[in-house]
Amino acid sequence: MDDVHVTEWDDTAGRGTRAVFAHGILTWGDDELYGFAAQRPLADRYRLLLMDRRGYGRSPDIDHSDYETDADDLIRLLGDGGHLVGHAYGGVSALIAAARRPDLVRSLTLIQPGALRPAAGRPVVAAALERARNATARLPEDFGPKEFLHASTEALGMPAPEPTPQRLRAAASSMAERPCWDAEIPLSRPAAAPWPKLLVSGDWAGAPPLYKEYAGEPLIACAEFLAEALGADHLVVPGYYPHTQQPAAVNAALRELWARGDGLQDA
Repeated sequence: MDDVHVTEWDDTAGRGTRAVFAHGILTWGDDELYGFAAQRPLADRYRLLLMDRRGYGRSPDIDHSDYETDADDLIRLLGDGGHLVGHAYGGVSALIAAARRPDLVRSLTLIQPGALRPAAGRPVVAAALERARNATARLPEDFGPKEFLHASTEALGMPAPEPTPQRLRAAASSMAERPCWDAEIPLSRPAAAPWPKLLVSGDWAGAPPLYKEYAGEPLIACAEFLAEALGADHLVVPGYYPHTQQPAAVNAALRELWARGDGLQDA
């Protein structure tokens, strides 16, 4: 695919089932800080395809992109079928891809997806949506990638990553894409699909208080809602970046889920 870069990890000589990953904001597919570098061991049995969403990592620059475009890219990467994994913004993209083409999906894993709008009936999610909409409408004209990186990390009590050119480019792309938290997402088709689904959340213990209030509590409520709506399992692990802070637990859960999905396909 010329329009997106894909990091491929495959120790199976092409014999493993595809597993396609979509990352969140401020990062890229194989990033060690926020991406999926810690999932590399899963390539012993699966063909891992880590997409750099448009404007991120080694994918080409964009003027504007969104979760709908990401979903199209993910569907192409699934080929004739595979497992889908999405984190944060990428979780919304993966959910939309699964809703469009459930026939290509063997399993769906959503790691703290930013799909707030479907869960807006929960007060903590509704409050987060209102904050996000107000903040987006009031950005000053001189608000650039460095300011966005600060607002997304240090302003919430988190350490800011080093502002490398690649990280600032990711911040600029995050600013340019349509916010995922306001996406309208059809849940009926993935809910009805026979393949297994998994929501993964942190318990947010040890998170900075403001980060937990503004991000953690809404994401936990959102994951609880989606797990119920989709008929998914819900794994809760310590911390607030499950796949990077608790890779052993998350990777074990992915192996179990993928084995179930492959078993359904092969039955």
